Amino acid sequence: MKLTPRDAPGYFARPDPARTGLLIYGGDAMRVALRRQQVIKALVGPTGEEEMRLTRIPAGDLRKDPAQLSDAIKAVGFFPGPRVVLVEGAGEALAPQILPGLQDWAEGDAQIIVTAGTLRPTSKLRKFFEAHKNAYAVGIYDEPPGRAEIDAMLKSAGLNKLSSDATRDLTALAQILDPGDFRQTIEKLAIYKLGDPVPVLGEDIAACAPISTEAGIDDVLDVVADARPGEIGPVMRRLRAQGIQAVALCIGAMRHFRMLYAVASDPGGPGEGIGRLRPPVFGPRRDRILRQAQGWGAPRLEDALTLLTDTDLALRSAGRTAPDMALVERTLIRLAMMGNRR
Repeated sequence: MKLTPRDAPGYFARPDPARTGLLIYGGDAMRVALRRQQVIKALVGPTGEEEMRLTRIPAGDLRKDPAQLSDAIKAVGFFPGPRVVLVEGAGEALAPQILPGLQDWAEGDAQIIVTAGTLRPTSKLRKFFEAHKNAYAVGIYDEPPGRAEIDAMLKSAGLNKLSSDATRDLTALAQILDPGDFRQTIEKLAIYKLGDPVPVLGEDIAACAPISTEAGIDDVLDVVADARPGEIGPVMRRLRAQGIQAVALCIGAMRHFRMLYAVASDPGGPGEGIGRLRPPVFGPRRDRILRQAQGWGAPRLEDALTLLTDTDLALRSAGRTAPDMALVERTLIRLAMMGNRR
């Protein structure tokens, strides 16, 4: 049977131990692995592998010994409780080795969990699971977790009290992080708030979120957008020491001011504009960008983008005479002075 994307999260959390098996397939190996890990833990519990109620079979091993799948399914465990046989990394080429074990399954046998990469609708393996009356097939797609799934992660981590800002920021973070990184962020947040009775705040999300590799560039752009020209020199010296290139700095400035312009020029106002940003922003950075966009206004941001475009063209020109970094620094100072005239 097919497991719909709407029903899949609920089944992964509470799988039926009486089912023949489950096929989990998808192009993102991390997403597939997280789902496989979740459903197996729900079936055999946290001690299932220690109690030898979980048998792992790499799909490649079935080429040499196809009978080991049927043997593992029929084996009687020493410890009581549900048993699972996991076939990892299966593909369409291994369908002849996997399907006989599924066909021989009987009540009381171990449940079969099969993971695979992308499978076409015509795949024999996929069609078998989808047509089976007591087994499920589910495709895992590159979609961020929904509200219900995030709530389940938080509950599992023991995070039951979140402020509205934290909920908003965590939902935004889920849109831009890989599923493995997002789950690790949840775990880090749980440790960060361990023993703290205060609800999770937006500042806590920002403290636990992965640090951007462009954090240094963001620092100088915030100085510019906040109209603090006197602080540009020290920050620029630090960026030079880090090996940041002038072109990267100019591109970052263009991206930052385009973002401010998108927020400031939104027909519904900056408050709605910041909610439409993709990728979304969260935490204190969201408040800072909203404040900057409101302070500059769309007309002045158009002037700023014109200045940055001219600088970008100058950097690409063969006839320039000033050093690249000096050219960009002068532009950033002019922008900060422009912001001072708001």
